[in-house]
Amino acid sequence: MLYLISLMITFCGFLWHKVEPNQEFHGMVCEGANVLPSKFLEHAFRNSYGKIINIRRLDEVITSINGWYMEHGLFGLVSGVEILSGGVIRLQVAEAEVNNISIRFLDRKTGEPTKGKTRPETILRQLTTKKGQVYSMLQGKRDVETVLTMGIMEDVSIIPQPAGDTSMVDLILNVVERPSGGFSAGGGISSGITSGPLSGLIGSFVYSHRNVFGRNQKLNISLERGQIDSILRINYIDPWIEGDDKQTPRTMMVQNSRTPGLLVHRNQPDNSSQTIGRVTASIEFSASAEPFFSLPVRAGSHDEKGNPIIKDFYSSPLYRKTHDDVLIAKFESVYTGSGNHGSSMFVFDMEQGLPVLPKWLFFNRVNAHARKGVDISHARLRLNLSGGHVIGNFYPHEAFAIGGTNSVRGYEEGAVGSGRSYVVGSGEITFPMLGPAEGVIFSDHGTELGSGPTVPARLMSDPAGARLKPGSGYGHGFGIRVDSPLGPLGLEYAFNDRQTRRFHFGVGHPN
Repeated sequence: MLYLISLMITFCGFLWHKVEPNQEFHGMVCEGANVLPSKFLEHAFRNSYGKIINIRRLDEVITSINGWYMEHGLFGLVSGVEILSGGVIRLQVAEAEVNNISIRFLDRKTGEPTKGKTRPETILRQLTTKKGQVYSMLQGKRDVETVLTMGIMEDVSIIPQPAGDTSMVDLILNVVERPSGGFSAGGGISSGITSGPLSGLIGSFVYSHRNVFGRNQKLNISLERGQIDSILRINYIDPWIEGDDKQTPRTMMVQNSRTPGLLVHRNQPDNSSQTIGRVTASIEFSASAEPFFSLPVRAGSHDEKGNPIIKDFYSSPLYRKTHDDVLIAKFESVYTGSGNHGSSMFVFDMEQGLPVLPKWLFFNRVNAHARKGVDISHARLRLNLSGGHVIGNFYPHEAFAIGGTNSVRGYEEGAVGSGRSYVVGSGEITFPMLGPAEGVIFSDHGTELGSGPTVPARLMSDPAGARLKPGSGYGHGFGIRVDSPLGPLGLEYAFNDRQTRRFHFGVGHPN
């Protein structure tokens, strides 16, 4: 209707109506709309200025405003409309702001409220929804997913409730905690150790606690023991340092390891073995783009009886004394083209030995790895190129070792050479077979660029030359890989430029 009845008069038995037309629209006032864009309102009324106010059109505008709130998952609607004198429309909008956010822990079995182990502030700091802002269901959904990614909750949900007689809402975050810790044990095969019967078999024991002190901090204590090597590692991870607004994580690690010195020194001619022991402590602070951490390291070598040794069978120095100390600062940058394995990737890392004390080692080590995958019909071509260089003094057993499953296949681990520089390139073609299996044809080539005699610079011990390692070599062959819960399991047969043939077994894709 375009007219409103304003006065009725009865005269001479007749009923007279005095009517007036609706006002022309000349403006709009919107109250209570804190998140509704002004451009949206301007667009809704853009064709109404100077025209008679149409009640049906006004209802359509109100419906569109309410629809905007629903589309954006916000608690809001038009609660009142009034036409003022002068053709001005006043809209009253009610937006439900967050009054309070509370945590309610529920029992895993009964679903009843219980006392939780996690500190409420540890959960609340994960939320982007804050007090005083209009409640968004979409934002609340993202907050639920964020809390779940902490890894300490089994179920999370948000329940909005009216906050008394006000137009605000209280949010209750229902959480069900996961068991916080436990023990596990297992076993496996180390593909990097291939000499001797059963020498690659390892057993492991792990204790983990995923919510230390109720702060979402992680503690992992692991022991891996093989016939030759052993690693005791303690990791303590704080995913978000308290009080840091950039959400910087911190990792602390202490490790005591014993590994065979086969990669560089190989077995001794008198059949004696050599074990390299390392005691490492580290603290790591990882920003969003550039991880940085320092590692105080003490390393030494021992014989079969555990006695320290500083020279091997060839009188090549292993250390300057019974052990060497070093403090390492490390930088690493990773670029990935996409999430698919085998696509473009580039990794660069640099280690700097810091001589805090005069007797500590001082060196700079850089390493880079590039990978590119290309689809060719139903097959896939994968190219890899790695290289690195070390300047300064370092442990001989820390030289770049070339040869083996993750380097030049067809050779034993470290059998091609060991130097302060290296380049390794490989290419392989994979193609589908039956089910989860795929075939692979590969070719590898590696060289230490003639740097073997300079390992290490001050001692000039040349462990590779003393063992008659060629310094460069290539290998090629074929194999099969099968997808598994542990990753691709590969069995490959390779032969090298010295006509030696070897089987290689590995978990995962070659580096």
